[in-house]
Amino acid sequence: MVRLSESEQSELWDRWEAGESQRAIARALDRSPATIRTRLLSSGWRRPVPVRAWSSLRLSLGEREEISRGIATGESLRSIARRLGRSSSTVSREVKANGGCDHYRAVAAHRASRRRAKRPKAMKLAECPRLKQVVEEKLDLWWSPTQVSGWLVVTYPDDEEMRVSHETIYQSLYVQGRGALRKELWQALRAGRARRRPQGRPGSTKGQIRDMVMISERPPEVEDRAVPGHWEGDLIMGKAKTSIGTLVERQSRYVMLFQIPDNKAESVRVALTDTVKRLPEHLWKSLTWDQGTEMAQHATFTIDTGIQVFFCDPKSPWQRGSNENTNGLLRQYFPKGTDLSIHTQEDLDQAAYSLNTRPRQTLGWMTPSDKLAEAMQ
Repeated sequence: MVRLSESEQSELWDRWEAGESQRAIARALDRSPATIRTRLLSSGWRRPVPVRAWSSLRLSLGEREEISRGIATGESLRSIARRLGRSSSTVSREVKANGGCDHYRAVAAHRASRRRAKRPKAMKLAECPRLKQVVEEKLDLWWSPTQVSGWLVVTYPDDEEMRVSHETIYQSLYVQGRGALRKELWQALRAGRARRRPQGRPGSTKGQIRDMVMISERPPEVEDRAVPGHWEGDLIMGKAKTSIGTLVERQSRYVMLFQIPDNKAESVRVALTDTVKRLPEHLWKSLTWDQGTEMAQHATFTIDTGIQVFFCDPKSPWQRGSNENTNGLLRQYFPKGTDLSIHTQEDLDQAAYSLNTRPRQTLGWMTPSDKLAEAMQ
């Protein structure tokens, strides 16, 4: 092959990319058309990508050979680092990432380093069809990426291939050009939108309720979630002031939903009392609610059931964090702005069952149903 200087090669590709013919390029460079064609053909008709210049901050092959020889003679990693003029942590990480002192080999480590540094990297979900299928199945069930990631570790403890971080799943759903998963799966996310954005909620004003017992008077055992039977409650609102009652047990995150014909205090009290009867009495010790007027008959409810009601401070939703989180999850089943009165109690029980059988990170990837079952034994 006739050699071309760097300037000639640059001009060749500039002219080729500008649309000139091979013969025109040959005349401009005073070369034969065969030489030009051979050069284009050998590069696949595309300008060659320049060889990457590696940063001097990275270890060279020579330095890796010095590390290997030092390990072989029993020299400490700190001593090797001083001799190379490198940080001891740099040498330590290098050895640990490439098999440790017993298996470190300079050439193999150098090749591995170059391979790991290549960009862009292929996404794991795109390279592992088996993992991709499992992730898509769980997202179809409205599991969050964090739940999927944690569940994989528990379900496949000895299979490193079946590992993926929640951020990788989000990246696959949100970032254009990295979509290894089906595009429509973003609709199964709790947020229900195709890209990330900050979210804030305006505060709401509530009327005053007589004889409230504030959350500051709640027993300490409620705070540490060590004892089952302490619940948080609220209403999720829909179109035309329709609503659904929600209850979450603080220790297990077990969810119960109940219908109410309207938002009046008496209707809420009656529905709440009926719902309490669905579980054993020892699983009902207290109930924490916000200062919504729907709980104006809290004193009567306490007399009827023996369950003490505690009220949160104004505009402090974090004091009912488990319930707030659950209400957000429930919006996948009962979207905002829809008529919630069309849902039967069977519909509500089905939604609650779906949430109660999802693994939760805060429960060590147990499900709320399993956690509550422990408390009932």
